[in-house]
Amino acid sequence: MAVRILTLVGSLRAGSHNRRLAEAAAQIAPEHVEVGLFEGLDTVPFYNEDLDAEGTVPAAATRLREAAVEADALLLVSPEYNGTIPAVLKNAIDWLSRPYGAGALSGKPVAVVGTAFGQYGGVWAQDEARKAAKIAGGVVADDLTLSIPASVVRFADLHPVDDPEVTEKLTVVIEGLASRATATV
Repeated sequence: MAVRILTLVGSLRAGSHNRRLAEAAAQIAPEHVEVGLFEGLDTVPFYNEDLDAEGTVPAAATRLREAAVEADALLLVSPEYNGTIPAVLKNAIDWLSRPYGAGALSGKPVAVVGTAFGQYGGVWAQDEARKAAKIAGGVVADDLTLSIPASVVRFADLHPVDDPEVTEKLTVVIEGLASRATATV
């Protein structure tokens, strides 16, 4: 049985380098690992405890939670917006953190990767995503990281799947995350 990794991309832009990085993860995953991209983060309303009651949870939030429950691990792919995590990714973590102590993220291995325009590849945002995922109950793999700087230049004419350095490092992250997911099952 394949290890299922759910990927949440913090950028909604169609041509996003982070989305392309997530696509690369799905393409290079080893045979025993299935990397799926969640579609529809833009339809999940901002977390509001008033909406999060039995029978009133928005369908998009329910779909997100169900996808996370079915996954063995999560891969968060984050750009950096003004030095921090994009709201859409933080919102997804908020929905997955509830109910407190038993949310869909609870006990799941989580890794965070990403690319950004700046010279550090979005490390501040990735650190914030790791922090939020830990607090939400995820088992964050702090040693499985990938921060790719200068995305606008590096991926101007090159998809991340065609960059040997990126695929090598991304493969390490995917295999490490899959290994942790197998160990927790």
